[in-house]
Amino acid sequence: MSELSDIDLPGNPADHRVVVAMSGGVDSSLTAALLARAGFDVVGITLQLYDHGAANGRKGACCAGQDVRDAARVAAQLGIPHYVLDYEARFREAVIEDFADSYGRGETPIPCIRCNERVKFRDLLGTARDLGASALATGHYARRVREAGGLALHRAADTSRDQSYFLYRTTRDELEFLRFPLGGMHKAETRALARELDLPVADKPDSQDICFVPQGSYADIVTRLRPEAGEPGEIVDEAGAVLGRHRGIAHFTVGQRKGLGIAAPEPLYVLRLEPARRRVVVGPYSALAETRVRLGEFNWLGQKLTAGEAKPVTAKLRSAQPPVPATLYADPDRGEAEMVLSAPAGAVAPGQAAVLYDGDRLLGGGWIRRAA
Repeated sequence: MSELSDIDLPGNPADHRVVVAMSGGVDSSLTAALLARAGFDVVGITLQLYDHGAANGRKGACCAGQDVRDAARVAAQLGIPHYVLDYEARFREAVIEDFADSYGRGETPIPCIRCNERVKFRDLLGTARDLGASALATGHYARRVREAGGLALHRAADTSRDQSYFLYRTTRDELEFLRFPLGGMHKAETRALARELDLPVADKPDSQDICFVPQGSYADIVTRLRPEAGEPGEIVDEAGAVLGRHRGIAHFTVGQRKGLGIAAPEPLYVLRLEPARRRVVVGPYSALAETRVRLGEFNWLGQKLTAGEAKPVTAKLRSAQPPVPATLYADPDRGEAEMVLSAPAGAVAPGQAAVLYDGDRLLGGGWIRRAA
């Protein structure tokens, strides 16, 4: 079957155990269903990541409450073993606390990337190995492609659903063990196949919000965990002139225009946050333009780089933005890099990820750091 071309496991499917990370949504449910239909020894695992009581009845969440029950229903229909693992403590430490720390530093974090890196592709992958699995499969829209130089990670066939941006921290060793069976499909095909297989989640809406953020209010959880991020302070212009007051830096992100609460003759945008001084610095859109971007915790999946080598790339600076041409200067041994953009980019926010591509191939990336 073409939808399983990425499985890449030799011999009889029945000889291979494949663990499927089942979130309770249609994508991971179909992944399990297709693998079971192909004859693999499928085991479904759902991670309980945060307080399921707080999630009951919420739409647009994942990994708690109704989603756990939906995953169990699908597994029962498929006749595969299903386990729910309590990862709340490690998720809180590795993802939620990191999220709050990042906001407290005046950054704009992406917890979904941290979750993939620190929980799903580290802890869960280890559990899959312990269960004797040949692979860990997920419902992500991305493609593993075996090339002359080894395995590579590519964008999904459905570019509107591509999730490779959120997988940029995947290592080469992890990529050998991971499988993305839906990477060559379009979302409409996924829905149609799920209906064809009579899966109870075939028409379930996709998750939209960050799973642990109630009602989409980032500031509430940040100020509860890091009260200093909710302390009031000044809104100032680039020269330091006070334009107004704010109720905590947790309510702001670089590039933000709405909700500043100040009047001005021209539109103002958040240029940077200064947590130590509890200041929000604002200015015109032109002041957001950046051509040099520093990267930390650099991860590279492309051909080996030499320190200081000028490497042409295209870079996605936010998940929903199209990639822009850039030149990369990396020091892989130190885990650092700098990019020079071919044209100024606006709203380059510390804490976001810069993910680098060569065409459809994901080369790597790093966390955007503050300008020196």
